[in-house]
Amino acid sequence: MYTDSIFREEKTKFAPEDIITEVIIPGMKTDFRISLLQYIFIFIFSTVGISLYATDDLQSMSDYLDHIIDNKELFTKQKEQDITNLKKLLEKKNASLEYEYEINLKLYNEYKKFKLDSAIHYAERNVQIANTLNKTNLRYLSEINLATSYSYAGRFRESEEILKKIHPSKLSKDILCEYYNAYCRFFEHYEAISNQPKYSQQTRLYKDSLLLVLDPSSFDYKINMVSKYISQKQNDKAEELLFDLLNTEDIDTPNYAIVTHYLGYIFGWKGEPELEKKYYIMSAIADVKNSIKENSSFLRLALIYNDNGDIAKAFKYTQSAIEDAMFSQVQFRTAQMVRFYSIINASYQAKEAKTNAALKTYLILISVLSLFLILLVVYIYKQMKKLSRIKKELSNVNEKLTELNRELNDTNDLLHSKNAQLRESNDVKEQYIGQFFNLCSTYIDKMEDYRKTLYKLGINRQYEELIKILKSTTVVDNELEELYTHFDSIFLSLYPTFVTDFNSLLAENEQIVLKSGDLLNKELRIYALLRLGITDNVKIAGFLRCSMSTIYNYRTKMRNKAAINRDEFEDMVMKIGIAGRKEE
Repeated sequence: MYTDSIFREEKTKFAPEDIITEVIIPGMKTDFRISLLQYIFIFIFSTVGISLYATDDLQSMSDYLDHIIDNKELFTKQKEQDITNLKKLLEKKNASLEYEYEINLKLYNEYKKFKLDSAIHYAERNVQIANTLNKTNLRYLSEINLATSYSYAGRFRESEEILKKIHPSKLSKDILCEYYNAYCRFFEHYEAISNQPKYSQQTRLYKDSLLLVLDPSSFDYKINMVSKYISQKQNDKAEELLFDLLNTEDIDTPNYAIVTHYLGYIFGWKGEPELEKKYYIMSAIADVKNSIKENSSFLRLALIYNDNGDIAKAFKYTQSAIEDAMFSQVQFRTAQMVRFYSIINASYQAKEAKTNAALKTYLILISVLSLFLILLVVYIYKQMKKLSRIKKELSNVNEKLTELNRELNDTNDLLHSKNAQLRESNDVKEQYIGQFFNLCSTYIDKMEDYRKTLYKLGINRQYEELIKILKSTTVVDNELEELYTHFDSIFLSLYPTFVTDFNSLLAENEQIVLKSGDLLNKELRIYALLRLGITDNVKIAGFLRCSMSTIYNYRTKMRNKAAINRDEFEDMVMKIGIAGRKEE
């Protein structure tokens, strides 16, 4: 997708010329079917991702990125399925060479950021077809595609040889765009792998030529203008144009990945690390979802987390980038990663060594403590034997204790008085915990009745009825309903004005109207749990027996209904009941 120079020893930030945009060749859209299970998972990932962007929660976005990295094979399988369906079109009987050329071109575009050797194969095949058909434009396009793939593969001599044989004056405007873009790729990749910045000038010259032939309204023109602004140190102009593109491009698309990657660079240059990290994460998420194996956002994130001391995340992102590079077989990216991996691995090994040293220290301390405990046990054993001897001696003075019994009786009377006070205190405690014990007792009785019922059915071999009862969720549903009823009742006893105060925070036409007999509904229970200090969406979803996405959606919906600033809504919910408690 783009390259960078984070591996150059003399630089710690991206250089403008190291951020490269792609000129994307629009191709025919093909509707491919994937398995229902894959679709469901991908839909969930996409829904959660959009929700995370809305919340603007950096930690949640980081956790979500980690999650999709662990499941990126799912997106790879989807990509492979799309390609497999496209290959089936080549099986058409009596298909013309023109038809095969078009399908091969689509396969090339699918493979070029996925599996480079396959992209080269279809580009080479299209060169053969174009020569057979004796169509100059097709031959030029396929040769340019092949030269681009060769540059990604590190076969620079072959790439340059192809490009030098093509005369730009003979090319149509569309193919001329691809020609200039191929030269941009060539010099960018050669600069990256040779670590010679002098080739940046060649890149800029060809990019200027590319801008002259691109449609000014196209994404390719605008993103190349961003690159030019950055190379000219006009980052404010680049930022303005990037935010315009961000508002027009769909979330989690390849173009969205490019835009957010540039924004990550811009905010890194401005010294805003949180925004820098945020946009690189957004770019990496889009790369994974689109199975773009040639990427650089992971490497940038790895460097950031390494600088921040989070070696575990840095190592995770580096490993993911290496896996993608090995999968795609992009040579210049692989070479970069080998150099970068040594940096991260050294930090990781240093951390591991420090951890191991700490573990050794803990083991020594535990060993010393264990020895101390053994000695303590021996000492206690000897003391117990000593006490045994003392008991025998005490038996000789029992007569003297008789006189003291009268005094003890007086003391006992006093103790009886104190015990009465304690009993009174215990009665108060029983009133507070009585409800808890009643609930536990009731539940145990229900479980015992349920067990007896199942036992009778089993003894009587009424297996169908037994299975029917076991399949039924009635018992669980009833218990949940009772649980929620108790929860609502206890909560409203603590915060009796919660529903009224909560509705006061909502717009007049968005206030919650409870059904007859209901104390709280699901939306109110979510915020009741938040009011009690339970902020983890996983725990909330588990208690209410629904998905995390449902919780995200409910919270987002409520914020959108707020009569106050939506960003302050949940903070105001947490303050419900505080005034009343202070008065008490």
